[in-house]
Amino acid sequence: MNNTAIMVRLKDIAARAGVSLMTASKAMRDASDVADQTRARIRLLAQQMGYVPNSMAQALRNRTTRLLGLVLSTAANPIVGGTISAIEAGAHESGCDLFLSHTLNTPEREEACIRRLLARRVDGLFIFPVYRLAPAAAIYDVLLQRQTPTVILGQRAPFCSQFHNVETDDLGGSYQMTRHLLELGHKKIAFLCGPPGAPWAQERLQGYRRALREQQIEPDDRLIFTAGATMEDGAKAALQMLHESASMTALQAANDLVAMGAANVFLNQGIKIPNQLSVVGFGNILMSEHFRVPLTTVRQPKFRLGVAAMDIMQKLLRGEPSESKRLTTALIVRASTSAPKS
Repeated sequence: MNNTAIMVRLKDIAARAGVSLMTASKAMRDASDVADQTRARIRLLAQQMGYVPNSMAQALRNRTTRLLGLVLSTAANPIVGGTISAIEAGAHESGCDLFLSHTLNTPEREEACIRRLLARRVDGLFIFPVYRLAPAAAIYDVLLQRQTPTVILGQRAPFCSQFHNVETDDLGGSYQMTRHLLELGHKKIAFLCGPPGAPWAQERLQGYRRALREQQIEPDDRLIFTAGATMEDGAKAALQMLHESASMTALQAANDLVAMGAANVFLNQGIKIPNQLSVVGFGNILMSEHFRVPLTTVRQPKFRLGVAAMDIMQKLLRGEPSESKRLTTALIVRASTSAPKS
C-alpha cells in the first residue's frame, strides 16, 4: 500500500467543482461576489478532499503570518502559567499560532530568541524581559526600529520603557502585606529582596518600607537581606539570617518561592511557623496553598494580565491606540501568619 500523502491543491478543487481557480479562491475566502450555493459546494469539496490552505502563501499575499511570539524565562516558572494560558487562548481565538521561546533569564539568549522569532516574521511579540541594570539593550532598539508590535509582560525598565506593558501593582500589594503583619502586632519584620535589577523587586521593597514608616518604624537594614527569585535563593538567605542571629518575629519575602525556600530551612531547624515566626510571600502560586504551612501571600491576577496583554496586542496589530495596564492585587491570609507570641 502506498502511504504517501497526496497534496490537494486549490486548482484540484476548482477542476472537481468545474469552476475557475479564481472562483475557487474567492469561495475559500468567503468573497461576496460568489453565489452562496457555489461557495458552499466548493467549501464542502475542499473538506472532503482534505484541502489544507497554504499559510505561507497566504502570509505573502496578506503581509501577515498570523504568528505571535512569546519570550519567557521558562514555561516551568509557576508564576507565569496563568498569563501564558490566557495569551494562548486569545491567540487561538483570533486564529493565530503562538511560538514559545525560553531565555533561561540570560540577556544573550533573550536576544537570540527574539531574533529567531523575528526571522519567522511573527506579527507581534510578548516578552517577559530579562531585567538588567543597563539603561539600553540593542535587541529592544531593533524592535523599535522595526516597529514590531511588542507587549512587555511585567514592569518596564529603562531598556524597554518605550513599549506597552501589563503589570501588577507590586508596591500596593507589598504595602498591604506589611500592613497585615503590622496589624497582627509584628514590629520586627525582616524582608528578603528579589533580584536587584528587577523593577518588581524594587517596588515590593518600597511597599514594605512605606508601610513601616507610616507606623513610625524606621526600616532596619540589618533585617533586609538580598535573596533572589527561587526556592534555593530563599534557603540561602534563611541560612544567612540564622548565621547572623537575625532578630525578627515575621519574615516577608519578595515572592512565594523565596518564602517557601526560607520557611523550609526554619522548619527544619525546629522553628515553628507561625508560632515563633510568621512567613509571607507574594504571587499566590499553586504550591503556596499546599505548602507545609499554607502560605499567606498576595494574589496576582495572572490570567487577567494575559487577557489584558492580548487586548493590547490586538489593538497594536490593528494600528489602534492602546494603553498599558496596571492591575490590582489581593491579600490571601492563610496559616503561616499569626500574632507574635510575647
